[in-house]
Amino acid sequence: QVQLVESGGGLVQAGGSLRLSCAASGRTFSSYAMGWFRQAPGKEREFVAGISRSGRITSEADAVKGRFTVSRDNAKNTMYLRMNSLKPEDTAVYYCAAADLYSTTTVLTGGPLYSYWGQGTRVTVSS
Repeated sequence: QVQLVESGGGLVQAGGSLRLSCAASGRTFSSYAMGWFRQAPGKEREFVAGISRSGRITSEADAVKGRFTVSRDNAKNTMYLRMNSLKPEDTAVYYCAAADLYSTTTVLTGGPLYSYWGQGTRVTVSS
């Protein structure tokens, strides 16, 4: 089992940047495919970005492609989400998630495929 804790959220002006972190504890971090999701008020949770166990393969949602970058440092048991050119529509609670029992090259985009979730960190982008 793995425990996940997100940090790095906050209030930022449109066009600004933030870096979210997801710190993992428990089982070996490199055993997990990881992902970022977000949920805006009144909306369903949506996929933001995913990364394979090795970190060599990533996938980003069209809404954030070119602006957000997901990465991981398995030695530090941490995943990151670098968010640039933020827009008011990026305002949401951001969650990290982990899934085990997948190959080293798998990137998961579906929320139900993830077994473990953090508590979330809030990002607010003002116009």
